[in-house]
This record gives sequence, C-alpha cells and structure tokens, in this order.
Amino acid sequence: MTLDPLTVFHKNPDVIIYVVSDSAGDTGELVVRAAIAQFHPVNSEIRRASFIQDESAVERMVKLAKQNQAIVLYTLVIPQLRQYIARLCDDYGVVAIDLLGSLITSMEQRIGRSSRNEPGLNHVLDEDYFRKVEAVEFAVKYDDAKDTSGVRKADIVLIGVSRTSKTPLSMYLAHKKFKVANVPLVPEIKPPDELFALPSEKVIGLTIGTHYLNVIRKERLKALGLPDSASYATTDRIERELQYAEEIMQRIGCKVIDVSHRAVEETASLILEHIRN
Repeated sequence: MTLDPLTVFHKNPDVIIYVVSDSAGDTGELVVRAAIAQFHPVNSEIRRASFIQDESAVERMVKLAKQNQAIVLYTLVIPQLRQYIARLCDDYGVVAIDLLGSLITSMEQRIGRSSRNEPGLNHVLDEDYFRKVEAVEFAVKYDDAKDTSGVRKADIVLIGVSRTSKTPLSMYLAHKKFKVANVPLVPEIKPPDELFALPSEKVIGLTIGTHYLNVIRKERLKALGLPDSASYATTDRIERELQYAEEIMQRIGCKVIDVSHRAVEETASLILEHIRN
C-alpha cells in the first residue's frame, strides 16, 4: 500500500476522502476534486492510496478510513479486491463508493465478454501518455518564470499576482497535455520581454478580488508561521499589485479571468474554451 507522499494533512478537515486504487489513482482523485469543487470553500483532504494489490492492504486502508471517519472511493479493476473492499467497508460502517465496478459490469453485459481486469491500462505508454509527461515536466521547469525561455515555448502562458492559482492551473492544464508557463506579476520586478512578443491569445491574465486575496494571503502567512500583518497581505499592497497587473494585462491585450471563488477546474475550463475558440 502506498499513501501519496504529497498528501497535505489538515487540522480538523470537514471531510477526508481516501482514494484507493490498484493503479496510480489519478482517475479517482480527479473525480473527488470535481465533487469537492461543488462545496467550495471547504476544508477537505484527499489521501491517495495507490497500487493496492492484496487484501491486507485493503484492510489497513479501510481501518484507517474508519479511524478518521472518512469516505472511501475506490477504482479497483480486480474483481476480488472490489468485492473484498465493499464487504469490509460494510462491516466497518465506512461509506464506500465503487467508481468503476458497476460501469465495468454493465460494459461486460453490453459487449458480451469479460473485462481484462488489468490495473493501469489507461497509463499504457502511448503517444498521449508521453505528451502528458512532457507537459508536466514543462510546467515544473517553467513555473514562476524560473526560466523565462519557457514563455516562448509554451502553448499557454498564465500571468497574475501571487496566490491566483497559477501553479495548480499549470499542472491541471499539463494533465490535459498543454505546455504551460506562468509568470508572477510583481511591481518591483520587470516582466520578461518575451511576454510582450507573444500573440495575445496565448496569454491568460488571472485576477482576483482584493478582499478574497487578502484572506488567502493571511492564511498563507499563518501556514508559514509568519504574522498575518506582513505587508504581503495588506490591502494597500494587494491593491497596488492588482493595479500593476491590470496595466500589464491591458498592455498585452490578453483575456483576463477573475479566479475569486472559482475552483481550479472551473478556471481551467474557461481557459480551454478560450484557447480552442
């Protein structure tokens, strides 16, 4: 059993969801995030348990879920494991959701033959898979303008002040196989010249309400163990940054999206709609 090492454990989350998979668990996590978006803002926690291959791992997972009063969503293609986790969750009184089981059964009935029951087939190393990996590596390399040469190479360039979801959006779009670079807009730092040489339709400006950003930045400072009175989170500073960012976006003539109260998935949908039109 592998618990995702990148899982962030929150204090007293409103809901904990264990995503249990006999493969990487990407599918289950995407579905959970889509559901959580309907309750935004909510203090939620996703704990991914990947590459579950035997009943002992399933049992440990269900016991953890019981202990934490969590929901279990599983994407298990091996019938024996599906049956075992369903029975165990029922015995322990754990809420369980079988994401694939009923669909696989229905398809077996309609197609007239049994499923292959092989985990990970949607990650077969085909051209699409390699394109996704390449896009993810691109997003990591050119995050926060660490290397401004990525601005010229990107399919999409995101710009905005700090805490406007540039990085999570870059990663989300990378999983859609788009190469994304993002550039923070800070009054004291001149934007890269490459930014102004791009076609405006490749650039997406991200803005946000002053009050909303003030709350987000204060929470960020608290998480870092810093006082929320730091200039980074003051209203005056935020307004100055947003005004500066607006001037840059107007100069470029790019599309601007307000991310206030928007989940990453919703903003990404608007970006993709713009790019494809």
